[in-house]
Order: sequence, then C-alpha cells, then structure tokens
Amino acid sequence: MSRPPNHEFQEWWNKLRTTDDHLSTSTSENTGFLTLEINSPTSTAAVSAEEEKDRSRSARQLSWIYLHKLHQIAHSLAFLTSGFISVIRTANRRIATAFSSPQRSQSKFYRIIKFFLLLSLFLLFVELIAYFRGWHFSPPTLEREDLVEYVYAKWLIIRANYLAPPLQSLTNVCIVLFLIQSVDRLVLVLGCFYIKFRGLRPTAEGGEDNVEKEYPMVLVQIPMCNEREVLFSDAAQVYQQSIAAVCVQDWPRERMLVQILDDSDDTDVQSIIKAEVQKWQQRGVHIIYRHRLIRTGYKAGNLKSAMNCDYVKDYEFVAIFDADFQPAPDFLKRTIPYFKGKDDLALVQTRWSFVNKDENLLTRLQHINLTFHFEVEQQVNGWFINFFGFNGTAGVWRIKALEDCGGWLERTTVEDMDIAVRAHLCGWKFIYLNDVKCLCELPESYEAYKKQQHRWHSGPMQLFRLCFNDILHSKVSVFKKANLIFLFFLLRKLILPFYSFTLFCIILPLTMFLPEAQLPFWVVCYIPGLISILNILPSPRSFPFIVPYLLFENTMSVTKFNAMISGLFRLGSSYEWIVTKKLGRSSEADLVAIMESESIPLIENGVLRSSSESGLTELNKLEMNKKTGRKTRNRLYRKELALSFILLTASVRSLMSAQGIHFYFLLFQGITFLVVGLDLIGEQVS
Repeated sequence: MSRPPNHEFQEWWNKLRTTDDHLSTSTSENTGFLTLEINSPTSTAAVSAEEEKDRSRSARQLSWIYLHKLHQIAHSLAFLTSGFISVIRTANRRIATAFSSPQRSQSKFYRIIKFFLLLSLFLLFVELIAYFRGWHFSPPTLEREDLVEYVYAKWLIIRANYLAPPLQSLTNVCIVLFLIQSVDRLVLVLGCFYIKFRGLRPTAEGGEDNVEKEYPMVLVQIPMCNEREVLFSDAAQVYQQSIAAVCVQDWPRERMLVQILDDSDDTDVQSIIKAEVQKWQQRGVHIIYRHRLIRTGYKAGNLKSAMNCDYVKDYEFVAIFDADFQPAPDFLKRTIPYFKGKDDLALVQTRWSFVNKDENLLTRLQHINLTFHFEVEQQVNGWFINFFGFNGTAGVWRIKALEDCGGWLERTTVEDMDIAVRAHLCGWKFIYLNDVKCLCELPESYEAYKKQQHRWHSGPMQLFRLCFNDILHSKVSVFKKANLIFLFFLLRKLILPFYSFTLFCIILPLTMFLPEAQLPFWVVCYIPGLISILNILPSPRSFPFIVPYLLFENTMSVTKFNAMISGLFRLGSSYEWIVTKKLGRSSEADLVAIMESESIPLIENGVLRSSSESGLTELNKLEMNKKTGRKTRNRLYRKELALSFILLTASVRSLMSAQGIHFYFLLFQGITFLVVGLDLIGEQVS
C-alpha cells in the first residue's frame, strides 16, 4: 500500500525554490567536488552580461568557421577547375599532335570498332527522333501514312524478330562464361585462404639455413637488350643494379658464374655494359660478357645460345634474372636448398616485389593484378598441382630438366611459359616460394604497359596452337591434361579476354539500342564488383582503388582481346617482341647495398684504384648522345577513343530509357576509355 502524498512539505519546497536568495549546491563535472553558489540580483545581472558576451563570441566563432569552410570550398573548386582546364589543354595538344603526325595504317580490328561507332551514332540519331516524337510511350504501327513512322515501325519489327534473338543468345553465352570464370576465381581465393589458414608452405630438406658444405655449381644469367632508355636517366641505371645485385650474392665465388647476355645492337650500350663487367671481374667475381652476332629468337634465342656453351655442363642449376630485377644477397641460399632430395623438381619460382608500385595510378592498378597472380594463382597452383607458368625471371632451374624437355625454343614470344609446359609434360615438378621476394620495376607509362600486355596475351595463344597435340599425346594423367587445356589455356588465357571485351564493350552498348535483348543488372554491377573484391583481397591497402581497378580492367580488355585473336590466328604483330621500357628505379636499401659494394677497392696488377674509374671513358663518350636520344611523348590510342564514344553514346540512349545501373556503368566506363585513349594515365611526358 503506497504512502499518501505530503502536501505541506510540497508547498514548503515550492516556496523555498521561489525565493531570490537561496543556497544551491551543484556537482562540478571536472573536479567531482560540490560548489556553493550565492545568487543575488547583482550577480544575476552579471551572469546575464556574461551570457550575452559568450553569445557574441560564439557568433563570431561561427562566422569564422563558416568563412574558413567557404575558403576551403573555393580552394577546392579552383583546384578542380584548374585541373580540368589542364586536362583539356593536354588533350587538345595531343589531338593536334596526332593530326599533324603521319597517319598510321588502320588495323582490321580498329575498322570493326569504327563500324560499331558509326552504327551506334546512327541508332542514337534514330532514337532521338523517336524520343522527341513520343514514340517511346506509344510506338507507331505499320498502318500509319507518315513515311518516317512507317520506317520506324518496320525497324521495331526487324529489331525484335531478327536482331535481338542472336544478340540475346550471344549475351547468354558470355554470361555463362563469365560465371564459370568467376567460380574459378572464387575457388582460387578459397584455396589461398586454406593455405594461409593451415600455414602450408614448401619445405627444404634440412631447412633453408642448412646449406651443404659442398655448394652446388650455379650459373646466373642476366639477358639484356637495348637498355638505352635507362642509360641516360637520372635514376640509378638498370644494368648496374642487376649486375651488382647478382655479383654480391652470398655464394662461394668459385661455385658461381654470372653470364651477362647482351643482345643490344648499339655499340655504345655494349661498351658501357662491358666496362661494368670488367669492373666486377677485377673484384674477383666470375662474370663474363656474351654478345651474339646473329640475334634471332629474341630472349629465347639469347638463352639458348648461352646454354650451348661447353662450360655449362659443369653447372647443376641456372638462375635467371631480367635486367630490372634485383635479388637479395641471400637469394641463392633461400632457393637452392629446395632442390636437395627432390630429383623430380625442375623449377623454384620466387615472388616479384615492386619498387615503384606507388608511383602513379597505373602502377597501383598493376600492383593489384600482379599481387593476385603471385599470392593466389601461383601459390595455389604450385601447392595443389605442382605446376604453374614460369614467370621468365627470378627463378632457378635444374639444368637437367631444361635439357630433358628440349631446352629453350624460339617458336613463341612466351618462351618462359613454353618451357614450363614442356617440362610439366615430361613429368617435372615446380615449387613456388611466396615468402622469397625479388625486387623489380613496373612499367610506368601506358604505352609500355600496353605492349607488355599484348605480348603476354598473344604468346599463350601461339603456344596453345603449337602444344595442343603434345598435351593430348603426353603421358601425364588425364587430370593434368584437362587442367592444361581447359583451365590454364582456354579459361584463363582465351575465355577471360573474350567475354570481358565482348560483354562489356560490345554487347552492353548494343542492348541499349536493341532493348529486346537484355543484359541483367547483376551482370553489370554485382558480379564484376564481387570479382574485383576477390582480386583486391591479397592487397587490402588498395581497396580505395577498387572502382578505378574495375573500370581499367575492362578498358584493358581491348588490348588483351586483340592480342588473343592475333596470337590464335597469327595476325598482325603477334610475333613481335618489344622490350618493356624500364626507368631504373631502386629502393633505398638496395642503393645502400650497391654503394657499400661499390666501396670495395679494385685490384689490378697489385695496384689499388677506385671502382668509379672503370667505365668513366665510356660515360664521357656517351654524354653527348644524351641530348640526341630518342624523345618520348604521350600519344593517342584510337581504339580506346573510339570505344569511349561508343560507350558514351550508349549511355545517352540508356538515359533516355531511364536505366540507372546501365547508365552509370556506361558513363564511367566511357570516361575511363577516354582518359586511357588520351594517355592521361601513367607517366606523363612533357
């Protein structure tokens, strides 16, 4: 039972609160002590004046805050405006330069893209007429007397009955291929998670640190070709970095021989590389310089010629490094032990690490792709199948395995993949070391990257044509044959570039003009987004670049598709080998190591002399050539520009149809094609 309210106490308490002078206690929030306040008319007035002062001060502070924000907004707008104007001026200069330069011959692929561009412009013109006449609400019929209405009605019938069905069939085929490739990508990622979760990694017999007292004989090869681009750069020189990194290997000098395989056709370049080799010879390093008189077969011919030397029979292993690779001093000690006790092991491949991955947006996007390749593809295939494509560098081969599978052949531009497939068919196994990294350099210009990707995607198709029968008649298991044909070649080398280009660059724009054939929005949005997330998982720091990565990969599908078709049907320049331009960038630690090695004095005839004296004459001779070297410039890429206009035209048609997802995808993809076509991504040459 509740107690009745005490009215007398309540009245007393109300009177006490209404008095002018009373004592009130309050708890201080900062100190936790009770404070006593005495209120009076005078003090109340003072408090009111203080509150007015605080209000005026707060108003001034808010004014300053708003002014500061307005200043920041104005500064951002000025920055964006100046950047936009700079881009417009750059594009205008490149367009003017392109028109003033000699016109190149148009490829068949570019002519096909031009045809689609003209077709899309014509269809957009037709749809604009229909839109402004209101035919998108009430389509005309054949009974109309107006000729224009009759033609448009006839076009609707042709579009629905004859054009849309084959386009829809092609769309469905590409969607199926897209889903199959997505499942393959998901399985690879799950395999990588399994390896990480279980802590699986290859093991060397006795451990990596337990190197035999009798070190095996190792041959180290550095193939080079026309490194003139970097001989005159301000950065550290490529040939010096690679030669120095190999010569300071922690391996007995009498058990290691370094071959500098120079395929340069420039006598000045040959002279300065010879001088560098002589410098290390004077330090006691076993290093020789080789130059071919008959330069055939590109890199494969160079390596084949080097392996034909009589002294190679004295060596058990061969390590290969491209000109821009800088192995750590313990590289051989961390790779050679894995061969011990494994007589069927042919290759130990290590991971690439990039010194310039943060140089620009292009190198960041390349880093995402290559990180997934090494972290996921190479590691999963190496662990579960004991096979993967040799990366052409930063790997150690058993020389007996090279000889057993026929050695280097000059039949393709991907000699590394060729010899890996042949060794796999002969029963040899591979090991991939994800924790052993070799520093290298990414191409920083779009031109160099485009040429590299063309070679990397045309070569596998050349090889597939040549080795298809060999795979079928080989003695390996049916599982390995199926893996090579369906996964290694068809799915990852042929289907991937085919559906990427066809689905997003041809089918999607056409479905805007032929709405009877539909491309589901989840194919445009959800699945590509999921695949991009899977690709970027191995490099989580790159998540802010997920949207540019998705758009840029679709843009590169043009180059990859063209290269794939060229290699498969032996068209155009599919057998042309173009050396990827390198700038000679190096990490700070590597420069310190090279400087320490450079401080070692040279001994010649018992007399000490500085290492920098070697090659000084050659450098002086080449100083005048520095000004007359080939000038590089940014250029326009016609295929990308034509496709940008196709996609932007289709985005206008999509806007008329109020298709949200398709419109935004076409708009941003078209802008990406435009940026790439104007060569505004990557290295900018002034």
